[in-house]
Amino acid sequence: MELLDWYEGNARRLERAAALANCMRCRGLLAAGDGKVGDALAAYEEALEWHGRVEIPLDRGRTLLALGAAQRRMKRRREARKTLEEALGIFERLGAALWAERARSELRRISGRAATPGALTPAEERVAALVAEGKTNREVAAALYLSERTVEGHLSHVFGKLGVRSRTELARMLTSRSEQGIAASNTGGSPVSDTSSAP
Repeated sequence: MELLDWYEGNARRLERAAALANCMRCRGLLAAGDGKVGDALAAYEEALEWHGRVEIPLDRGRTLLALGAAQRRMKRRREARKTLEEALGIFERLGAALWAERARSELRRISGRAATPGALTPAEERVAALVAEGKTNREVAAALYLSERTVEGHLSHVFGKLGVRSRTELARMLTSRSEQGIAASNTGGSPVSDTSSAP
């Protein structure tokens, strides 16, 4: 705590917005750890004010994730969902896969149900569909206005969730799912590809 006080004091003296944002997030995390969720919310809100003065998306996403988790603990589910979805969007745009999964995990806790095994997020669905059409990662990135690194991250998740090892296998599986989905719709059922649990 003394180190954090020293760091924050210098950040305020030098008016370093990014450092102050991180300081307040740390204070929020400490407060949340002590069960003082109200204090944590106030700290996260102040952190977001500082984030507004400097463009560092990953840090803002991390603060939103912490804020969303605190809102969930306070039973403010609607606010928490909105906050966490914003955080998830940031992480997905940056290709920050581990942080994105943390945001999804918090969103699943709001819904009260575990993620459906193999369920793809909307972003992963879009990437998978284009790859199945035969597009390269570069072409997918251009079509979706993403970086190639982000596309690679999404594709890695798709392969892992669907249990496929190649683009050919992916195309075959998506074709099969599409055909089964059409058949299900004709009989009043639901498509096999269920993304209802995806944030």
